Amino acid sequence: MRRPSSYTALEELGRVRLSRHFFMRNFLYSEIGNFFGKPNIPDDPDTAIAAGRGLATHLLDPLVETFGPIEVRSGLRSQVLNHFGATQVKPQKCSSNEKTVANHIWDQRDANGHLGACVSVVVPWFADRYEQGRDWRDLAWWVHDHLPYSQMYFFPKLAAFNLTWSEAPQQSIGSYIAPKGLLLRAGQEPDEPLKQRQDRYADFPPLRGISYPQPTERWLG
Repeated sequence: MRRPSSYTALEELGRVRLSRHFFMRNFLYSEIGNFFGKPNIPDDPDTAIAAGRGLATHLLDPLVETFGPIEVRSGLRSQVLNHFGATQVKPQKCSSNEKTVANHIWDQRDANGHLGACVSVVVPWFADRYEQGRDWRDLAWWVHDHLPYSQMYFFPKLAAFNLTWSEAPQQSIGSYIAPKGLLLRAGQEPDEPLKQRQDRYADFPPLRGISYPQPTERWLG
């Protein structure tokens, strides 16, 4: 697929289905792009679609089928939009393009040639409990123990977190919520044993326990 050069072509990109619950359009909105009039269009749609399918299929669909609807706060960023956000917008909201490839920049592979995609997401089911004092690490350890993520980074508002999928997952966890910093470095074993982690999320809904009508799988073709 070529980079869209008309609004009708952009509509077609938005209609591309990534997984059971998500389409490309779910990830193209940007407050920075909207406010400053900067289009958020990937240069290489096919690479972006492939990375997005990995993210949506392996991470986001299981979240939806466990906790119900989730809120996408930030998804794909074009290289142009990300550079603008990193250099022109105050307060700065984006990292440099070099640090963002195979992350929020879905249509570029990392230095080792691996696909990757990141999304900032809120899980409303958990956000309500976090507002009442729930520890963000309860959700972090649930994701760690159930989903093939690469990176997570948590934020104070709504317990939103960056969730990254990669063909070469690192499994690292960090947070701007106390205790701030790295909870888990790539390649490390968790400080908390499995039983202690499981006690944290013992009241969580069962993994993919929500029953949905069976999909036709036509979108996979």
